[in-house]
Amino acid sequence: MSTTPPGADSLTSPQSLRALYPAAKERALRKELDHLDPHCLRFIELSPFVVLASADPALRLDASPRGGEPGFVRAPDAHTLLIPDAPGNHRLDTLDNVARTGRLGLLFMIPGVDETLRVNGAAELLAGEDVAAQVASRAGQRRAPVVIRVRVEQAYLHCAKAFMRSRLWEPGARVERSVLPSMGRMLSDQTGAAGAADESQEQMRQRYQEDL
Repeated sequence: MSTTPPGADSLTSPQSLRALYPAAKERALRKELDHLDPHCLRFIELSPFVVLASADPALRLDASPRGGEPGFVRAPDAHTLLIPDAPGNHRLDTLDNVARTGRLGLLFMIPGVDETLRVNGAAELLAGEDVAAQVASRAGQRRAPVVIRVRVEQAYLHCAKAFMRSRLWEPGARVERSVLPSMGRMLSDQTGAAGAADESQEQMRQRYQEDL
């Protein structure tokens, strides 16, 4: 069990937290929408990457990345998003959480753009050829077995400060993949899986290509 470090105060109420910060500016409060306006829709249309935040009934949290062609998340109207489930590791952490709690938070990103788009709402899982066809981006593309439908309750653009501080999109901030062991090596060390360490990073990427 963790303990509070010496000299630190544990904040246990919204009041004690708020006392440490100035009041939110009016613009930050008024920017929250209950729908997707044209700016939000354009942001989603350009975004190839979104992080899905979910929780199980015990409030154990999970954040999972999703990627695809720009606009792979579809918005059939200003109150709805459709997110296809692409092949992954089959743990189904996000899908299981959505099935049990019906809630989802989204963070959309566009490469080179420091602002992000946050969307929160009620979520449900849909299956069937009709809904899968709505989110397929290419003719002949494999249909998603499950599509997440989100009913938008909150949508707002998030400022650029985090990306400016991290310099995430700047070429000089890039880290060479070689600074870490291969994924196979790390998984082998963590799980003891025999043979995983023998797969090079390039071999793993080629294997992934077959299932994108």
